[in-house]
Amino acid sequence: MRDDELGTTLYSIGELARRTGLTVKAVRFYADAGLVPPTTRTPAGYRRFDVPALARLDLVRTLRELGLDLATVRRVLDRSAPLREVAAAHADALDVQIRTLRLRRTVLRAIAERGSTTEEMRRMHQLAKLSDAERRRLVHDFIDAAFGGLDANPEFVAMMRSAMPELPDEPSAEQIDAWVELGELVQDEDFRAAVRRMAAHQAAERAAGDDTGLHVALSETVRTAVTAAIADGVAPGSPAAAPVLDALCAAYAATFARPDDAALRAWILDRVETADDPRAERYWQLLATINGWPVQESLREVFAWFTTALRASLE
Repeated sequence: MRDDELGTTLYSIGELARRTGLTVKAVRFYADAGLVPPTTRTPAGYRRFDVPALARLDLVRTLRELGLDLATVRRVLDRSAPLREVAAAHADALDVQIRTLRLRRTVLRAIAERGSTTEEMRRMHQLAKLSDAERRRLVHDFIDAAFGGLDANPEFVAMMRSAMPELPDEPSAEQIDAWVELGELVQDEDFRAAVRRMAAHQAAERAAGDDTGLHVALSETVRTAVTAAIADGVAPGSPAAAPVLDALCAAYAATFARPDDAALRAWILDRVETADDPRAERYWQLLATINGWPVQESLREVFAWFTTALRASLE
């Protein structure tokens, strides 16, 4: 440190380095880049810096430690970019980085617990690192492939599009596993084809005049009645099953304004079998796990009882 003839305190590059904790090489780099220009030079040509230059260098170090690139640092120093706006934007970027690191940590823990193979680890990493927008796009692509160009039930399609996977900021290993499985499921060509067949069935029903919507109440009627029958030990092809099946067919007849006859039962059987794909149920279970929703009980046993009872009544 030395004073010039006007009494101003001046520092060499080495002294700046000691005062800021930077290396001499870093100070020289910032000076050469014009971020911290010298205040003056000695007769021998050595650069000297005053107290404001020291403060400027300290700001450069702080901004760089926060992760700002040189171009942004330069704009802040030149005051062409307000520091408040730069700090806010960088804080947002750090939020994304922190969330990504948390996801990676969860994936690594899941891999450690499961003893995953190299290929499983690769798939988990690829799917887990997707952004929220990329996850939604992957599911929308699946829906487009399954329902695109078909006049399927619009309420059902809207429900599919509104239910998107939303991983929390700190997902559990179970949620990561569920997302990885869902991500693989929606890319499975066989599953896409199966859902496409369901959509085509819906479109055919609509072309025939069906505009009755999602049938939530009817589905609940089936679940309640069949669950009770199973709990009571009623076999689906037994005489005791007949009253249960008659009541359910009557509910279908009322919902779809059709006569309660053998043709109706054959139509119900075709409808239920078309929709009865365990992967479709798994799709909704995985979404529930990812989003922290209550996971609905499996209806596999209910569907099996109902379809068996319908076939028996048609024999």
